[in-house]
Amino acid sequence: MTASTQLLIIDPQNDFCDLPESWCPTDPVSGARTTPALPVAGAHADLQRLAAFIRDAGDRLDDITVTLDSHNRLHIAHPTFWQRGDGGDVAPFTAITAADVRAGTYRTRDASAQTRALQYVEALEARGRYVLMVWPVHCEIGSWGHGVHAAVRAAYNTWEVRQLKVVRKVAKGSNLWTEHYSALQAEVPDPSDPDTLLNQGLLGVLERADTLIVAGEAGSHCVKSTVEDFVDQLPGGRADRLVLLTDCMSPVGGFQAQHDAFLKGMAARGARLATSTEVLATWRNR
Repeated sequence: MTASTQLLIIDPQNDFCDLPESWCPTDPVSGARTTPALPVAGAHADLQRLAAFIRDAGDRLDDITVTLDSHNRLHIAHPTFWQRGDGGDVAPFTAITAADVRAGTYRTRDASAQTRALQYVEALEARGRYVLMVWPVHCEIGSWGHGVHAAVRAAYNTWEVRQLKVVRKVAKGSNLWTEHYSALQAEVPDPSDPDTLLNQGLLGVLERADTLIVAGEAGSHCVKSTVEDFVDQLPGGRADRLVLLTDCMSPVGGFQAQHDAFLKGMAARGARLATSTEVLATWRNR
């Protein structure tokens, strides 16, 4: 049986890219230049390298999956959801702890949401992976920022036509009550919303890969959470099938340590860390 090689691209979206002005359109309503909401330093170069990798890999890639952070404007990790105790706005990049909420330092704009929001931040902290971070409104469904980086989209469009296959798109993050960094499940699953529970269908697809190559943004958050969940959910883990393209992912600013710890941890579990050019060179030398 022929070995299967899959490519998993995590959130290669405009809002996460430090795009040059020439890549950013003008808003026809305001007339202002549209800019990425949550740019990750190095992401534009990462995704240009990834696009080149897809073009050069060609038919060596049997399957491609793209995940898409897909939020509504009102979301528990957006400033639209929270206010300070005095009624003032909460600035992006504010961490909100359960202790903060209990003390009234931060409260929900909708008073009826306060109890549920407190339960959420308590559950999030109990899991031990993240504390609630208020991000700028980003990847709003239907917006330019929600769209895929143009070079990556062009590369996988070409792959689709040549291979007569469809790139799988997986949306995550539309439930306003929970963060959804991982493509496989929300940070705190909502039992009433199947879309936040473990995505068994996606897990089954990725499980079929003999080699699973992973790239995207950001290495400190969505790539990290997806890969950790993938390894944790598979029988026996089998991290040895993973190849993490280190030149095609970067951390959110201020989270370099988390990114580095993630890569180190995955390598310790058997995953391969390699650049896109190293992987291509390996294939050419076979």
